[in-house]
Amino acid sequence: MDSAMGTDRLIIDLPDGCTLTIPLDWYPRLQHATEEERQNWQLLGDGYAIHWPDLDEHIGVEGLLAGRRGGESDKSFQHWLAGRNSS
Repeated sequence: MDSAMGTDRLIIDLPDGCTLTIPLDWYPRLQHATEEERQNWQLLGDGYAIHWPDLDEHIGVEGLLAGRRGGESDKSFQHWLAGRNSS
């Protein structure tokens, strides 16, 4: 599996040849990340999820395949964003 970022989307190439394109606004932490933070990712397990350690974000591939948006509450995201901006 490979992952790349456009300016407004996450592009994932799966081992079976399929490509997923996901809008970054589905995952606000990725949307507000620097390019360097977005490029620092790793697969979890046998590829069941993608993890961005700098952002404390992990996204399950099953959810991506099902077309599910991120489920983080606005309150949680705002707390994360405030902590990020104060650093």
